[in-house]
Amino acid sequence: MPRRAASAALPLPDLVVLVLQGGGALGAYQAGVYEALIDLGIELDWVAGISIGAINAAIIAGNPRDDAVGKMREFWDGVSSALPALPSIDNDLVREWTHLAAAGQVATFGVPGFFTPRWPPPALAEPQTPAAVSFYDTAPLAATLDRLVDWDRVNDGKVRLSVGAVAVETGNFRYFDTKSDRIDARHILASGALPPGLPPVEIDGTWYWDGGLVSNTPLEHVVLSAREDMLVFQVDLFPARGERPHDLEEAWSREKDIRYSSRTRRISDGLVRRRKEHQLVQKMLDKLPDDARDLPEVKAVEKMVDCRALNVVQLIHEPPSWQTGARDFEFSRSTMEANWALGRAAVEAAMKGGHLLAQSIAEGRSESFAVQADELRPKAVPDAS
Repeated sequence: MPRRAASAALPLPDLVVLVLQGGGALGAYQAGVYEALIDLGIELDWVAGISIGAINAAIIAGNPRDDAVGKMREFWDGVSSALPALPSIDNDLVREWTHLAAAGQVATFGVPGFFTPRWPPPALAEPQTPAAVSFYDTAPLAATLDRLVDWDRVNDGKVRLSVGAVAVETGNFRYFDTKSDRIDARHILASGALPPGLPPVEIDGTWYWDGGLVSNTPLEHVVLSAREDMLVFQVDLFPARGERPHDLEEAWSREKDIRYSSRTRRISDGLVRRRKEHQLVQKMLDKLPDDARDLPEVKAVEKMVDCRALNVVQLIHEPPSWQTGARDFEFSRSTMEANWALGRAAVEAAMKGGHLLAQSIAEGRSESFAVQADELRPKAVPDAS
């Protein structure tokens, strides 16, 4: 039976997870999503993130629930403090050019509390060092995280944390997970170390880069690691679907969407479809006579079957027309506020169809949902029946 928080807007299964994709400045959208979920009384058991998603996830796991939104606001106010609000002009072309100018300022001067340009430049650094293979220094981010995150709470608290990174020398993807690892600022920096801008981070003798180089969405790790019925809020910062580009700028933007959407639709739909197929297999197994159930091959199939309920709510950042391919490194205050508000609006839109999600949870079914036309709707995932 689903559990309920005292004031939750939904019945909640045994495990509620927030999955956060990488996307730089677009992470403010995730902060808006989290704030809206907290306002709805939805308690999280687990947060998993890549890159900027790892930063937001660490702040969530490393603070009491009632303080986490304030800490996220402190982080996002800080990283947007060096750039004034863009002009409030109802003209997409003007907003696009000021948006690009703000991104250019970030590329030139860095982001306060996050990263700063290297001096001397990489070409003058000692070879095969982090300084020689990156344009920026992330020491400010380490200090910011240590100020905003209680690492003892991260590792010993109630909210599980997972962050993904890739080993530079082997290309192997790894999740650092508080269920098996002690996580600190290094692991968060490693998850967001996107080359050649940001430096690799050394952990136990291995250099790590941004996990988004391999997979920008930790959903699969979460689903395959869990042992309970679960509800997953998957926050995607790059839409997999989009229109045919009109020009080079739109081509840049669309290419980045495709590259970092990380096959999220295929992954989420595939995991839900697998659960439905397993439920069908279990129904077949239940009809076998006892002597057949004792056969080794049948027992092997029973061990493979996973019939726990999985409901995935996909909340996708849909960029305004004036946001370009530079939107993941444009940290102006007004853009940050716009993305934060879009995250809140996505949750509010999802709640318009919340009765469908609540029914699926209560009945122990597996479904994939997405916000479409400003309302939560089930996605077309075959029932395997």
